[in-house]
Amino acid sequence: MLDRWTMPLTQRPLRVLARWLARRRVQPDQVTLGAFLIGMLALPLLAWEIYWAALVAVLLNRLGDGLDGALARHLGQSSDAGGFLDIGLDFVFYAAVVLGFVLAEPATNAVAGAFLLFAFIGTGTSFLAFAIMAARHGLERPNFQRKSFYYLHGLTEGSETVLALVAFCLWPSHFPWLATGFGVACVVTTTTRLWGGYRTLAAQDLSGQG
Repeated sequence: MLDRWTMPLTQRPLRVLARWLARRRVQPDQVTLGAFLIGMLALPLLAWEIYWAALVAVLLNRLGDGLDGALARHLGQSSDAGGFLDIGLDFVFYAAVVLGFVLAEPATNAVAGAFLLFAFIGTGTSFLAFAIMAARHGLERPNFQRKSFYYLHGLTEGSETVLALVAFCLWPSHFPWLATGFGVACVVTTTTRLWGGYRTLAAQDLSGQG
């Protein structure tokens, strides 16, 4: 929901960093993998309840998530392979953060963590399933031209997910409530994406038959 406003604000500083990396011959996939490995450090850090360090790992991961695409565009190396790697590792990272909180306080966080993982399955599968069908129909991405996949709008997008992960790390004692609230928002997103995606593709099917 917030991505349409936050993405334009982040592009200029990302382009500056991308040019700096390009001069050092860093490749986009290296940024993607490096950001993923840094982000995965959040899992043990959260399990050990070192929340400030986990927050740093989360923020660096999210910086890398935007930077790899900016670097790829700067170098003229945008590719489906890079986009696939980026989005696939993102979902693994999100799940790892939730698992870290569950391991930190199983008795308190397990149910909320399980619910949030359930909700993530819905947002992830609805996102990717629609992207496959959108590519088949040749649908464009009018509002998210910098995304590797067709981005069907929802209540919880990239910006909201970053804010949620940051909130988890800042207020870990409130994780059950925060995770449950964000999980509910993810369920709403899944519902609207399934309905909106179905109607969009049904209209495409009808237009193809006409």
